Amino acid sequence: IEFSAEDASRSELPFLYKVIEAAIEAGAAVVNIPDTVGYATPVDFGGLIRGIKNNVPNIDKAVISVHCHNDLGLAVSNSLAALQSGARQIECTINGIGERAGNAALEEVIMAVRTRKDQYPFSYNLDTTQIYKSSRLLTTLTGVSVQPNKAVVGINAFAHEAGIHQHGVLANKATYEIMTPESIGLTENRMVLGKHSGRHAFEDRLKHLGYNVSKESVDTVFQQFKELADRKKIVTDKDIEALMDSRVDEFHEIYKLDRYVINSGTTITSTAAVSLRKDEELIEDVSTGDGPVDAAFKAVERIVQEHLVLEDYTVHAVTAGKDAQGEVSVRLRRGDVVYHGRGVSTDIVGASIKAYLFAVNKMLNEADA
Repeated sequence: IEFSAEDASRSELPFLYKVIEAAIEAGAAVVNIPDTVGYATPVDFGGLIRGIKNNVPNIDKAVISVHCHNDLGLAVSNSLAALQSGARQIECTINGIGERAGNAALEEVIMAVRTRKDQYPFSYNLDTTQIYKSSRLLTTLTGVSVQPNKAVVGINAFAHEAGIHQHGVLANKATYEIMTPESIGLTENRMVLGKHSGRHAFEDRLKHLGYNVSKESVDTVFQQFKELADRKKIVTDKDIEALMDSRVDEFHEIYKLDRYVINSGTTITSTAAVSLRKDEELIEDVSTGDGPVDAAFKAVERIVQEHLVLEDYTVHAVTAGKDAQGEVSVRLRRGDVVYHGRGVSTDIVGASIKAYLFAVNKMLNEADA
């Protein structure tokens, strides 16, 4: 049984101590102390935990847990201060997602404990090499990207651009890397894949990146990899991760993209002709819109005969260069339900249509279930 004292960091301390004592007497084995609105500072919160240990007579019968919010950007700092003061359970989330500004980020908490054992001499039962993959999975499921400079899992977390930094890392990685990329499951690009790479090399790279997929899935993604390799000279790990994250083998692909033609410019109305395949039937429709992506989405809507509200549309380059893949995430709403979609292509319009269809197919699979 876990008892949680809502808004404990702003509660009257004598009353809080009595409530915690009563909860433990009633059978609570874990007592959770939340900083519900992210008001506390590390000094405050550490003192709060010490006060509980010193003023609750039966506190030795329960584990102290903490649940910190990040409204002032102090959730991780407060959690670690609590750990030093006697807490032994930290409630946290991958990528720090949560209400408002989010919760304490799991990856930041655990890597701080792992890296600074001199400050946090505690054991834990967590495989840190799964952190990066878990972060990517959550991004795929929610459609919410991680900021580039995010600690531990951001794409710049292990990037070194300044000349003096690069020189230092080449001489000794520990100069500017207090933790290794491998410790969170992030691999370095050691093997270059291109259009002449075979299936064996591709499968080996998938395993190296931590993917364990069926033969059917490998067949599909390998074909997409070959098509991408025809358009790009070099396919990087991030390109492969983007392909894996946008694959649709997790559900029945009711509508598949066959082809599309876009007409757009400053002096004409954007027009999209989209052709989708449903089983053996080829269905085509044309629509105009406010730009090529809007026109393409409206054409897809006409084909699937579903009116959907586009709540969010984001696009970013998977890698650098003119031949970079564009990764598109969409959030579509039908009624009260939101569906996430993801698509990648060297053509942004193509990636957008794939992302839209991803979400539509998920919606239709749920409707058929």
